[in-house]
Amino acid sequence: MEYTVLGKTGLKISRMGFGGIPIQRIDAEGTKVLMHQLQAAGVNFIDTARGYTVSEEYLGYALEGIRDSFVLATKSMSRTRDAMAADIDISLKNLRTDYIDLYQIHNVTPEQLQQVVSPGGALEALLEAKAAGKIGHIGVTAHSMDTFRMVLDMDWVETVMFPYNIVESQGTELIHRCAEKNIGFICMKPLAGGAIEDATLALRYVRSNPDVTVVIPGMADPKELSQNIAAVSDTSPLSAQEQEKLQQIRDSLGTQFCRRCNYCQPCTAGISISSCFLFDGYLQRYGLADWAKQRYASMDTHASDCIGCGACEGRCPYHLPIRDMLKKVAQRFGE
Repeated sequence: MEYTVLGKTGLKISRMGFGGIPIQRIDAEGTKVLMHQLQAAGVNFIDTARGYTVSEEYLGYALEGIRDSFVLATKSMSRTRDAMAADIDISLKNLRTDYIDLYQIHNVTPEQLQQVVSPGGALEALLEAKAAGKIGHIGVTAHSMDTFRMVLDMDWVETVMFPYNIVESQGTELIHRCAEKNIGFICMKPLAGGAIEDATLALRYVRSNPDVTVVIPGMADPKELSQNIAAVSDTSPLSAQEQEKLQQIRDSLGTQFCRRCNYCQPCTAGISISSCFLFDGYLQRYGLADWAKQRYASMDTHASDCIGCGACEGRCPYHLPIRDMLKKVAQRFGE
């Protein structure tokens, strides 16, 4: 396993980490087996979140006795000081540890980012927790290009997590800026939420970009671990045949695939369009139907609220038939 430094955090981590979403499909004992296999394989970066239902709790159980072998990251959707402080304490309890190496503000929008950094915002709690030794470093995760641009100019941001894969490469220039500013870049969704079936090619593509600090595929099976390690360990240049297959994947997914750039916003009806497509991806691909339905139901507006005005389609740089896509999402969620 190759190791690198996670930007200005100074943390030494494996070039491939572990994404904690899929362990919701297994149990605590299965998670324990998987964590010991990660340790044996030299994978030492683990990412989870308060929002991943039982993920923190399973990991807390699984990491007992081997916690110090890992760099542990989690995240919270809280935007205020009090809510973030409470979430940090819950994470510490769930993970059965007295410190978390990296705590991230989860999926923050540009508007929410202003709240986070204002008096009484979540950043105050994070800085207080850092000073108290509860957390080591602070990062941001996002699906919005605007958020990505904004946080690169905020000195307190030590890492950024953003989607990057064969069909979602819109962040390439900003990922390079991360490298220039010594901000660790954590690649999430390397398989585009499961839309890319060839995991080996997907991970080889991500690893071919030297600006990516660590890639965190979700894994719930030892076979997936072995396959993914082999993929990221192969640092040979992508072959002509692989390049051809990359283009085939782009051609098959690109015309009907939301990259979550959010250029389509704001929606006239107040729908978070990219979130609808995000949860639809979880519903169809991750085997997490109940969780996807719960997250979707918690949204203030849904795909069925579309009034068909078409304003979003005029803004979409990929010319997606968003109205038709939203109708299909509404049908799949039973609306």
